Amino acid sequence: MHELSLCRAVADVVTSHAERRDVTRVTVQVGHLRQVVPDTLVFCWKMVTDGTELAGCELAVEHVPAVGVCRSCGARNELDEPVLRCAACGGRDVVLVSGEELLVASMDLATSD
Repeated sequence: MHELSLCRAVADVVTSHAERRDVTRVTVQVGHLRQVVPDTLVFCWKMVTDGTELAGCELAVEHVPAVGVCRSCGARNELDEPVLRCAACGGRDVVLVSGEELLVASMDLATSD
């Protein structure tokens, strides 16, 4: 289950950028081709953050579709399968422009009273 190590890495990034401020929510973007199970990622997040300064912080997972651009005809296509073929012309000279991301997109900080 590599989601556990991914959550540890995300928690490290968030902790270093939060600078001891309370974080209420972290949003990550996960590409369609990344081979990450979102529900498992959320489950592992709770395991990784329990008992830490991130305890109770919500992990939101945003799906990023796999998108390719055909070099032959210029069409931009969303890809459901990891087969890089242009939906417009059937060409195989396709450049992947999204779908492999695993990014910490944002983190919400608690407001001070």
